[in-house]
Amino acid sequence: MKAVLIALQVLISLGLIATILLQSGRSAGLSGAIAGGAQALLGKKKGIDDLLNRISTVLAVAFLVITLVVAML
Repeated sequence: MKAVLIALQVLISLGLIATILLQSGRSAGLSGAIAGGAQALLGKKKGIDDLLNRISTVLAVAFLVITLVVAML
């Protein structure tokens, strides 16, 4: 049981790393700061970034839960 949870934890951590690295950066210098401020003000967000954000949130919560379960075993 513990080996299965650890293997699942490794897979979730790899998925979490991949989704975080695939997200676009929030700023790219001065032009990124201006564009980022406009996006935050106008509420425009790319579809893939929103999807990757949700996936990374779910994977982070799953990683936390599995880590706690493995620590209790």
